[in-house]
Amino acid sequence: MSSTLPPTSLVTPQVDEEGNTLQTEFGLCTFRDHQRISIQEMPERAPAGQLPRSIDVILDEDLVDRCKPGDRIQLVGIYRSMGGGGNGTFRTIILSNNINSLSSKLGGGVVQAPLTAADIRAINLISKRKDAFTLLSQSLAPSIYGHEKIKQAILMLLLGGSEKNLSNGTHIRGDINLLMVGDPSTAKSQLLRFVLGTAPLAIATTGRGSSGVGLTAAVTTDKETGERRLEAGAMVLADRGVVCIDEFDKMSDIDRVAIHEVMEQQTVTIAKAGIHTSLNARCSVVAAANPIYGQYDVHKDPHKNIALPDSLLSRFDLLFVVTDNVDQETDRLISEHVLRMHRYLRPGAEEGVPIPDSLDQQLSVDDPADNPNSTEEVSPFQKYDPLLHGGIGGTRESIHGRASRSATSAAKKKEVLSIAFVKKYIQYAKARPPPVLTKAAADWIIDVYARLRNEETDGKKRTSPLTARTLETLIRLSTAHAKGRLSPKIQEQDARAAEEVLQFALFKEVLKRQKRKKRKLNTGVATAEDEDGDHDSDDEEEDEGANGMETDVPVTIAAQKVDIPLPIPELTDANSNPNIQITSDRLAFFRSRVAHIFATKLVDQEMILMTTLLEWVNEGLSVEQMYGTAEANGAVEVMMEKDELLLSSGIVYKN
Repeated sequence: MSSTLPPTSLVTPQVDEEGNTLQTEFGLCTFRDHQRISIQEMPERAPAGQLPRSIDVILDEDLVDRCKPGDRIQLVGIYRSMGGGGNGTFRTIILSNNINSLSSKLGGGVVQAPLTAADIRAINLISKRKDAFTLLSQSLAPSIYGHEKIKQAILMLLLGGSEKNLSNGTHIRGDINLLMVGDPSTAKSQLLRFVLGTAPLAIATTGRGSSGVGLTAAVTTDKETGERRLEAGAMVLADRGVVCIDEFDKMSDIDRVAIHEVMEQQTVTIAKAGIHTSLNARCSVVAAANPIYGQYDVHKDPHKNIALPDSLLSRFDLLFVVTDNVDQETDRLISEHVLRMHRYLRPGAEEGVPIPDSLDQQLSVDDPADNPNSTEEVSPFQKYDPLLHGGIGGTRESIHGRASRSATSAAKKKEVLSIAFVKKYIQYAKARPPPVLTKAAADWIIDVYARLRNEETDGKKRTSPLTARTLETLIRLSTAHAKGRLSPKIQEQDARAAEEVLQFALFKEVLKRQKRKKRKLNTGVATAEDEDGDHDSDDEEEDEGANGMETDVPVTIAAQKVDIPLPIPELTDANSNPNIQITSDRLAFFRSRVAHIFATKLVDQEMILMTTLLEWVNEGLSVEQMYGTAEANGAVEVMMEKDELLLSSGIVYKN
């Protein structure tokens, strides 16, 4: 049936048929909920080298407020163009019909690789091995030499802990945060790039190119409507993923404060321009930073090398100090490994032909043409190649690439998992129910935490403060280790493995730095009589101190040439030179003499030579009361451990 009536218009009429002006009676109108949102392409699915594309979506009725910024959604709608305008361009929108939230589903909406029955059988077979966790960790970034403990920590970070949401509204995070601070050229950025290529959802950023609102959320103004809108930052977009921040020390203090809430509460609270909301940012943070001086100064405490506040350092579960130690044998092995990497040529590749940039290609031997979503059966192991895997344990012959029978047999024993299989293993381990903490593991964690809190430091300096968050760190690391074994329970061995990684991050680098500092101080301070001797005797004393030998040598006082035997010590330091001993009474008297000198003779000065200070301390004392060089050095070292003064290259500084 046809109609002769003119077509109706969607435009609200302004006048009636007689030309009278019409007015809208809002009291008789029917109102509908309406919302305009902007959806963006998933970062991991965006084309390489291009910005993620975005488009506006119109929501009506019950679809309004079904999602918030940062959520991953599946949307069904009608793609339309909006007419109007005389420039010949048309804006496009989507009229939404349905919205499904993916954030509440398994995996949080992150793209997952399909697991076949063969993959699950291989995963269960690997998990039953006693060295399953070690095999997985050494398969991470096989082209990077060394850093075994850091690779274990990265594996724990990828596996993650167990998230808790208590009935009273308390949220206990299960994500692990990791910070690497150290010298340049120690593979920190390469490890970050490997995390980017291994984690299913990872967003990379840098400290210099990021701001606080860029990492959390920003309030912008719509150019067309003028309305305020909220745009999610990197950490909100990386919900259920990993955020990699390189050059973390280059961020300003104001921008670093913005991520405090994200790293602990895992939310972003916004109260700007009339917008009050809270966004989820449940992500792990992997950061790399350089020390204050560019090069890590082994003669200074960690907190003097790391220009970060304790409130931020305590939010990192693990803080690794990566130093470039000068060792001839290690430098030779690293240089040979780098040369092997440069000699490596992929099968079928031509010499001198550029290869397309691919993250998997640079940090593993997997074929970048392989489709990660293919369901074909993939072997869990990849063939050992000494050119790429020379840094994975083994004998010296295999490391040097010598063709010997022992090297061949050692190469056969070495096993390396493929990156594709490691991704599937981590995906399967995270999809299983979280392991339950047993009584034995809980008791071990409590003992470790109490021992670390109440342990005498003995001159050692921690890299990060020990707070109640350290206890949660032990639980998260133990849970991640149990996930790596596909165990339904957290056993005592998981707690022991977590303790080893935590101890390495807290104390190991500091101990090595403290020994080097002591050795330099003992040889740098000498009296006028000692300076006349040759340097060979000093080297022999260093060797004896390194071997732990003790000799009863009387102290010679330069003024009177009287030999006074050292008394039996009552206050010693575990890390001090065994040849330097001083009693508590002599230490208290020495401290009072030094304080008097600083208050009278050194009011306007900040430093003094150690030899001059020793002469002033011995002024007016009898021969029996005078201090020798070794005894004075012992007293100064004890005062240094209590931050009363500082000794460097024979010069004493006021603290």
